[in-house]
Amino acid sequence: MTEPLDVAKLQCRLAEFAAARNWQPYHTPKNLVAALSVEASELVEIFQWLTPEESMRVMDDPDTAHRVTDEVADVLAYLLQLCEVLEIDPLAALDAKIDRNERRFPAP
Repeated sequence: MTEPLDVAKLQCRLAEFAAARNWQPYHTPKNLVAALSVEASELVEIFQWLTPEESMRVMDDPDTAHRVTDEVADVLAYLLQLCEVLEIDPLAALDAKIDRNERRFPAP
């Protein structure tokens, strides 16, 4: 039985992957943000010319679903690596941001 995934374990795997390839010198905040932007753009590209209705069905096509899933993984990988380098707890940051948004945009 496999263990459940968590952010810290994934960040550790990403760090080990980079270390095994001696990529740490390249994993500066600037480079990670640039890579994150590139991967987010690749995700945008999949949806770029779709209608709203087509975009809602993007996961229905196995080939497109695979591309979307891979790009989401790439975006998340670079975001988690950036958080690791900057010592940001991504879940705590998100939780705090939701709290601020709830105060800023109260439900009617």
